[in-house]
This record gives sequence, structure tokens and C-alpha cells, in this order.
Amino acid sequence: MGDLLVVGSVALDSVTTPFGKVDEALGGSATYFSYSASFFTRVRLVATVGSDFPEDHVRLLRDRGVDVTGLQRSAGGRTFRWVGEYGYDLNEARTLDTQLNVLATFRPALPDALRRVPYLFLANIDPELQLDVLRQMAERPRLVALDTMNFWIQGKREALLRVLREVDVITINDAEARQLAGEANLIRAARAIAGMGPRVVVVKRGEYGALMLAEDAFFAAPAYPLESVFDPTGAGDTFAGGFMGYLASEGASDGASMRRAVVYGSVMASFTVEDFSLNRLFRLEQPEIAERAAAFQDLMQVNGRGPEERGARGR
Repeated sequence: MGDLLVVGSVALDSVTTPFGKVDEALGGSATYFSYSASFFTRVRLVATVGSDFPEDHVRLLRDRGVDVTGLQRSAGGRTFRWVGEYGYDLNEARTLDTQLNVLATFRPALPDALRRVPYLFLANIDPELQLDVLRQMAERPRLVALDTMNFWIQGKREALLRVLREVDVITINDAEARQLAGEANLIRAARAIAGMGPRVVVVKRGEYGALMLAEDAFFAAPAYPLESVFDPTGAGDTFAGGFMGYLASEGASDGASMRRAVVYGSVMASFTVEDFSLNRLFRLEQPEIAERAAAFQDLMQVNGRGPEERGARGR
């Protein structure tokens, strides 16, 4: 098992969907990632919040086993806030307001204890900061992954291309993959992104699952079929947490492990969308993860078990 470092945002989110709303709930890319990954391995979090950030939220992360010594609290500053809404098409959020606040001046400084962590995830922040964090590592991690978004693809493309040349894995949603590659076809887009540096490209496709290009071969996993989806906020970051958390727990980065990691990422994302914020993850128990991972395996079997066999297994 290897420790996993994540650098990204911790936020307060206000979200409205056709099924309800929350105001100033716990959110942020690094939050969803670290909570998800903590079910698999030890996670160390580096982020910044303001003096208004509730201590109860910090306690939730700490109680889950997340190392929050790298969580900086800026005296007198306000925490990053995001306000968004979803229509009945839950694949796309509409941003109503973004307040960067302390995130606007965030300059991650890694303590010595975090500069030799073997697994590193650069969550969705300015690519210049992502590259700076990578430069601070005392030795090259065994596996480096990053996430990004349309804002950086459009506004800081050159900086993003620089950091992409130095990472092993990119996780990105389908619209952003097409935007980054300049290709409408998702297969071509993934190949084009791999040509920019990462040896593994993971495309998150929301309710359609995930597509991975690794070792010049494609692997696809479906999304878990759910009857109740309340809030997709953070699902992509939760996916990345499950993906990287599993790899760190196995101390692995080979192709077969990557495929299993995609399944575990999909498993974790499937729980997140069942409630607002991290509420479903707060109630999540380890046996539920194993059970849903097994259900994923059944879902992906061409010659699957029939009802009698599944029933016999459950008795």
C-alpha cells in the first residue's frame, strides 16, 4: 500500500437539482477525491480554506482517516464557493456563481513529509500550480495523475500542455477531452491526448460510464444503473479518488490494475450521486463497496449468471 497525496480545492457548494437543493455544503475537487480514496489507502490532503470554513467539515475528513495537516486556513479569508444547478439532464451543470476567494491566491507549499509520497493526484486547479507541486516532489512519484477542466483548457492551454508532458494519467470528461484534442470523435480525442504525454487517458462519461486508453488498448466500463440519482456534483472527483485509491492500495500501475481501478472508480461515483454533497459517502460502509464491485463484474459479463445462480450466491 502506498500513500496518496492530493492537491486541489476544498469548497462550499450550493447546488440545485430537480430533486432538491443544498446551501453551502461541503464540496471541492480535493474533498470528494480524498474522501473516496480514503476507503482504499492513506490520503494526504493539501488545500486552502478561509476562516469561515466549518470545523465540523474538517472533522469529517479527519475522522475518515484523511491527513489534513496540509489544509491551510487563511485568517480573515473566505472559502472558495460554487453555486450551480442541474436540469433533468444531469450530465451538465450550469454555473450560477463562482467565488474563488482564498483559492485565487493559493500557492501550495508541500511539507517535507509529503515530498516523497509515491502516488500523486493533481486535482482540478491552475495547471501552473499543478506543475509547481510536481516540481516540489523530492523524487518522482511512482504514479502522477491530474484532472483539468474547460476553463484551463481554454485559458491556460500552454501551461496545461507543459504539465501533461510530465504526468502518467489524465482524468477528463468527454466534452473536455474533445475540446483539448480538437477532435469530435472520442476515440481519436483520447489518442490525441495520449500523444501529449500521458500514457493513460481516462475519459469520464457521466451516465455512460468511463473509457480508458492504456498501453494502446481501450477499456470501457458502464455506469452502474441507478433508480435514484439526486446530485452528480463531485462524481468525477469521486471516480478519480476510487481509481487512484485502488492503485495506491495495490501498489500497482500495470494495465490490468488500471482496468480494475476504473471499475472501483465507477463504483465510488455511483454512490456519490445517490445524495447531495458527500452525504451518501458519509453513510458508506466497506462491504457495500465490495458488493457493488461484484455487481459491476456481473454487469460487464457477456455470459453472465442467470437469476437462479445469483439467487443461489445470495443464500
